[in-house]
Amino acid sequence: MATLGDLERAVMDVLWSQNATDPEVTGLTANELRDLLAQATADGADGKELAVTTVLTVLSRLEKKGLVQRGRDIRPHRYRAVTSREEHTVELMHEVLGSVPDREAVLARFIGTVTEQEAEALRKILSSS
Repeated sequence: MATLGDLERAVMDVLWSQNATDPEVTGLTANELRDLLAQATADGADGKELAVTTVLTVLSRLEKKGLVQRGRDIRPHRYRAVTSREEHTVELMHEVLGSVPDREAVLARFIGTVTEQEAEALRKILSSS
């Protein structure tokens, strides 16, 4: 599973939010993404606005990582997240758990750090499985 840099994560956050708001979304153009990123950070990256070419480069990397799909049927191309934020997080968790020799120890350590509300949610989920 691909790890994300700061700008990649910011782009994915916008795309995931768009998908959550409208599941039938056809995607966003690079210009729309740039504008939404500027709104989200209020002053852009380090006070500078992102160039659309920078956004396109990030989108290309995310497409190669399998996180973004580009709609090629119209111009400008529209980009959308392939999976939800939750699905991506689950894949990351599986990757991490698969890389350690003692999964049980990692899970035990993780469970030891959750809040009481999170523990109750885990109990509820496990009892319904």
